[in-house]
Amino acid sequence: MARTVPERDAACAIAQAAAVIGDWWSLLLVRETARGHHRFDALLGELGISRKVLTERLTLLVEADVLEKVPYQHNPVRHEYRLTERGRGLLPVLLSMQDWADRWVLGDGSLSGTADEASAEARRVAGLVGERLPRLELPGHVDGAPTDPVAEGAAATVLFTYPATGRPSPLPDDWASIPGTIGCTLENRLFREAYEDFRAAGAQVHGVSTQRPDEQRVFAVEEGLPFPLLSDVDLRLSAALRLPVFRAGQALRLKRAVLVVDRDRVVRHARFPVTDIPDAVREALDTARSLAAGTAPA
Repeated sequence: MARTVPERDAACAIAQAAAVIGDWWSLLLVRETARGHHRFDALLGELGISRKVLTERLTLLVEADVLEKVPYQHNPVRHEYRLTERGRGLLPVLLSMQDWADRWVLGDGSLSGTADEASAEARRVAGLVGERLPRLELPGHVDGAPTDPVAEGAAATVLFTYPATGRPSPLPDDWASIPGTIGCTLENRLFREAYEDFRAAGAQVHGVSTQRPDEQRVFAVEEGLPFPLLSDVDLRLSAALRLPVFRAGQALRLKRAVLVVDRDRVVRHARFPVTDIPDAVREALDTARSLAAGTAPA
């Protein structure tokens, strides 16, 4: 059962939220279901939690409409646990907590759009290699239609994440003083210039930022981009992969990273931090060619 909120805090939304998710295991269950771990045994293995505690926390989150039980097998009936709309509303909370800890607990408190190669963020991104991207959809820039980040039929999908472009909306004050923010337009142009080489290798390219689709649309048209820009404004991809983010202009922004995902949704290449953008584009193209040729490391 959810914790009872004292009468003195009945009107406090923070207290009401804490009554539902203000628990170590409950928060981590939201994290793991966002990452694509939906079944009881998978959650058990990922969290190292006891069966009793896992059952209790899952029951609480279902009762709170954060998770829903969805049957995946009949005779006997077995269920998996998926985030509801209410549960997905917690993803910005998780990413804000991640950003706070990366900056203030694991870092030195500096605001940055990048990270040191030995940082916890860099280790997390490197650890994505071999992980499978869960199925999800993000709105695309053309018409906002839901789009799978992994291109159907492509031997490889290159996902490059970037903080923000300065068109059409102005960038926050002091943007250029934040390490790692400059270069988003350059990166898009370099992928544009190499796009036919990626297509010849059987690869698709997707740019990803937390900007709105309408903002991305203006930029894509002005730049003549031949590939989709996907909006992670609701942080679904960021939460699924625990991608590095930072807060600037009162919004969470993706740090610059490059991933290459194969046709089975498995991450085969991950680069973060990206300090040499031209080299990162070349490296992604080499990986895509290797995947198409069947010579990429398993």
